[in-house]
Amino acid sequence: MNRTPDLGTVAWRKSSYSDGGQNNCVEVADGLPAVVPVRDSKTPHGPVLSFPFTAWTAFLDALKGSSDAAA
Repeated sequence: MNRTPDLGTVAWRKSSYSDGGQNNCVEVADGLPAVVPVRDSKTPHGPVLSFPFTAWTAFLDALKGSSDAAA
């Protein structure tokens, strides 16, 4: 059984905190069940890290909490 999602057809999006440039951005792909693929925009054909959806949302929640504390 192949558990690797087909990433050839996913739509990648850059972080909303990106400055709009082509470099130094993290891209994620949405819409895959239970997994969030993440890649470096400088190497779109390079390696992809895949995180369980629950781990990704916990990571984002932690980031939001740390930015709230810094404000």
